[in-house]
Amino acid sequence: MKFSRQTTLRSQATVTGVGVHSGLPVSLTIGPASIDAGFIFVRAAPGGCEREVQATAESVISTEFATVLGDHDGPLVSTAEHVLAALRGMGIDNATIEIDGPEVPIMDGSAAPFVAAIDRAGILTQSAPRRFIQVLKRVQVSLGDAFGELRPHASGFRAEVEIDFANPVIGRQNFTLDLTPENFRRDICRARTFGCMNDVARLWSAGFALGASFENSVVFDEERLLNSEGLRYADECARHKVLDVVGDLALAGLPLLGAYRSVRGGHRLNHAVLTALMADRTAWRVVESEPAQRPRTRAELRSGSMMGGMVAPAYGPDVS
Repeated sequence: MKFSRQTTLRSQATVTGVGVHSGLPVSLTIGPASIDAGFIFVRAAPGGCEREVQATAESVISTEFATVLGDHDGPLVSTAEHVLAALRGMGIDNATIEIDGPEVPIMDGSAAPFVAAIDRAGILTQSAPRRFIQVLKRVQVSLGDAFGELRPHASGFRAEVEIDFANPVIGRQNFTLDLTPENFRRDICRARTFGCMNDVARLWSAGFALGASFENSVVFDEERLLNSEGLRYADECARHKVLDVVGDLALAGLPLLGAYRSVRGGHRLNHAVLTALMADRTAWRVVESEPAQRPRTRAELRSGSMMGGMVAPAYGPDVS
């Protein structure tokens, strides 16, 4: 974690594309939000009205093929996970996400276009200390042959993901990420959503994947990868599942201090584990970052007078 204080966007940035499931054109604008606001989706409604929903676990109304957020009036935004992953992965605490359609645009199937939008908008450090949800004890969930858990972790957030597909081209893969903006940008954000050709007809009949194409999805048949440009990473499928984890767990409302492990997981499992954690008030607590320290003098550096001769970190969670 880089900042001891909360962050937001310095300005607005807009991306346009189509929804991978709806196939409809959509425009999305990320922008600044106030201290402690978290992530807020704002959707234009007929008649010039707007609807808002806080991006939290309580707002999840569906996890079938994508994470869908809504309220008592019904769904507000689908496929929220990639833009949420970009915001959390790049160390943003507070942001508005304005959207003029029912689904976040799929772009190229990864979070990279949203990271580029964050770069265009810029990051602004706010005056309040960053807050975290610290995992205090292990929480586990099993759904069929899928397994997930959150457990305490000494520093920051770690995701350990294993996938195991019957499709022999995908097969078993795993990837571990210690989340920092640098690691997210380099190792995760370009990993694209993926699927198998034999699932397409089933998805279409259910009203899903209407906007999917080789331009926004990695597609396999039983023998080979069908995208002519190839993979961005040899283990791109596992990395994309880590991207989904970062986005789905952003719905905690605050950055997590803990380690998440999943086996054969997906949006449904990610949400179930997060819900189980939040339901157990003995399993977590909210902590604040320490304030940035003043620069030490040369005399202090020579004598090691602070922290018994050890250099104190400029930033870290207050877990005392």
